[in-house]
Amino acid sequence: MAHYAFLDNNNRVIEVIPGRDEDEIVDGISNWEEYYGNLRGLRCKRTSYNSYGGLNSRTLEDGFRKNFAGIGFTFSEADNAFIPPQPYPSWTLDREAFLWVAPVEMPNDGNHYEWDEQTLSWIAD
Repeated sequence: MAHYAFLDNNNRVIEVIPGRDEDEIVDGISNWEEYYGNLRGLRCKRTSYNSYGGLNSRTLEDGFRKNFAGIGFTFSEADNAFIPPQPYPSWTLDREAFLWVAPVEMPNDGNHYEWDEQTLSWIAD
């Protein structure tokens, strides 16, 4: 089953729905992005449930449109990618994974950490 993201005028995702697979032809309809977009009067882009961080989680090959779209994500036409909202102003976009990265790597010691934007550091809970 395919999924489709509806975009507002700023290319922000406002809804994601399940829909017809992209290779299905029903009543002569084969372009499901166009069909769903026309139905709602919005731009529509297919998204893949298996895409995260630029990879397909099943094949580990390039992920379709980099990430599965969620409400609040932005669709980049130039990159053909869904980009999640930036969690903090100091974080930068990894242009391969299309995910946001903290300026300091989170410690990997088994503890739980929260990002502190004021000190630009990870704080243990």
